[in-house]
Amino acid sequence: MDVSFGILGPVAAWSGDDAAPVDLKGPRHRAVLARLIVARGRVVPVTRLVEDLWTDPPAGGVGAVRTFVSALRRALEPERPPRAPARLLVTEGPGYALRAEPDAVDSRRFARVLELSAALPPQEALPALTEALASWRGPALADFPDETWARTERARLGELRLHAVERRGDALLALGRAAQAVADLDAHVTEHPWREEGRRLLALALYRSGRQGDALAVLRRARGLLTDRLGLEPGTALRRLEADILAHSEHLEPGDPGDPAGRVWAEAAADYDRTLRHGARARLESTVGLLRTLAVTGGGGLEVARRHRSATVAAAEELGHVELTARVIGAYDVPAIWTRVDDPEHSASVVAAAERTLKGLTPGRHDAARARLLTTVALESRGTRSARGPQAARQAEAIARRLDDPALLAFALNGVFMQTFHRAGLAPRRDTTGAELIALSGRHDLPTYTVLGHLIRLQARGALADFTGAEAHATAVDRLAEHHELPLARVFTQWFRALRLAVTGPAPAAEEAYRSAAARLDGVGMPGLEHGLLPLALLCLRVQDGRPAPADAPGDWGPYEPWATPLVLLAQDAPDRAAEHLRRLPDPPPGLLYEALWCLAARAAVAVSDRPTMERAVGALSPAKAEWGGAASGLLTVGPVARHLDALTTALRHPPGDAARPGP
Repeated sequence: MDVSFGILGPVAAWSGDDAAPVDLKGPRHRAVLARLIVARGRVVPVTRLVEDLWTDPPAGGVGAVRTFVSALRRALEPERPPRAPARLLVTEGPGYALRAEPDAVDSRRFARVLELSAALPPQEALPALTEALASWRGPALADFPDETWARTERARLGELRLHAVERRGDALLALGRAAQAVADLDAHVTEHPWREEGRRLLALALYRSGRQGDALAVLRRARGLLTDRLGLEPGTALRRLEADILAHSEHLEPGDPGDPAGRVWAEAAADYDRTLRHGARARLESTVGLLRTLAVTGGGGLEVARRHRSATVAAAEELGHVELTARVIGAYDVPAIWTRVDDPEHSASVVAAAERTLKGLTPGRHDAARARLLTTVALESRGTRSARGPQAARQAEAIARRLDDPALLAFALNGVFMQTFHRAGLAPRRDTTGAELIALSGRHDLPTYTVLGHLIRLQARGALADFTGAEAHATAVDRLAEHHELPLARVFTQWFRALRLAVTGPAPAAEEAYRSAAARLDGVGMPGLEHGLLPLALLCLRVQDGRPAPADAPGDWGPYEPWATPLVLLAQDAPDRAAEHLRRLPDPPPGLLYEALWCLAARAAVAVSDRPTMERAVGALSPAKAEWGGAASGLLTVGPVARHLDALTTALRHPPGDAARPGP
């Protein structure tokens, strides 16, 4: 006789096809059963059951528990012959376990449906979530509201239920049923006012129902609640939605459920999921293709893709198929333009997996796979001083040119670009790489690499003070990004235009442009670019204009703190502390801001007559004498490197201890 169990409400059990209720006897019988359900198949020692059932356990507690278990066994398996071993409630080691199938327990069934719904198209997710939510008969473990052992599971299941309500609301919105979503989400938000995702969905549903004022009111109530009660600002998603509603952004409008592209996607995805068996290797390779697209779509897609990429690589390695692992790692050929990785731990794990896979490939074979793995090593080791990165980039480029594979060569050239920062003054070399990428990808219809090539040339022309040429590449990027739906590319063109304003316009306008550009970084999933960038850009603007650093500069400079701090200390009239900081100053890491960081160090070193640092700065910056410091990033600048070199040369001509030095 099949038995199913329920804790999504009062503890219950049902038997047979007609789901007849099982008599679970008294409250302590139900408590034992509930405690075993919560354990999810694990053994619970008898002594633990005694502690959980009584605040002050009686002397005969163990015997009482055994009596409860015997009664439960008779109720759950009434047809079991005497002395035959129990099938469901079993004795094992020092205690008992409930050996029910996962789908026989409503809480586990509910959690599984919620997990699977994330991969379903809206028209399939909606009925699945509706049915799952209908299985709730009240609060989880409703007859044990105060028991310590039930508290964690009750909280976990309650949180899952809230996620399910929100995911169902999201599915309704995706299917164009905003008015229906409003009714459900309004009750949800009223009951759970701190749920930011619930408020976001409710506001979006109201907006799509033609109630813009009500939508804004929901968001502003959220702001007031968070600010007044917790002193917090709303999260990124709520702030972005409010701005988009005020701007009547087109992407807020509902998609047409009858849209041909949406219909084809939903049908193909459903057929793929039904046809391809679970665990098939093709699933991993298909996943990489999806992640590659997700990484360039904006809206946090890059961060999500990065997270799932780690899991995909790990899954491929677990299968023990080296060629599959090589394809899974190498297929993620997402163009990269920024020289600081977003997640160093993730990058290190990918490099390690790529190196292991390279060793496992048969020598003399799989050249294309080798080139992709080598390029991955070059890309993911950028911004470090490891000799392996440049070596891998050279090897990958040589293989790609020999194979005459345009897509492979474009990927390899990205690795070459990322390893062209080992010293200053290499903008012309990167400009050549960008030009080859544009020509190559244009001939072979590789739009993401065409965009990359233009971004590389934007940076290189900026470094060489050709801001008109850089603007032409920015315009090309904007056009291609619009045509191919690549919103992340426009983050860089907006920053470039702030840089150009810093060169040509008044400082207040440039500061405002930088702040607007920084706001666009919020939530795009590029912490390696975002962290500390705005304070650095504003400091560089002041240095370019010959102004001191602000004495009340922000505390979080991110990775740029070592090179910003001496100038801040000088602005605070603490030259001795600035000099001490400079004595410990490391070389900047290889990257697009290498020259800018050296220029900041040079300015501080001149101010405190730190001859060793000045000499280091001259040696580092001399190859870039014809460039503008920092403009190689396409984001910011400290002005011509030649000007900083002149200040260094002048200061070094003075004998040590001479007080005639430029100000900070």
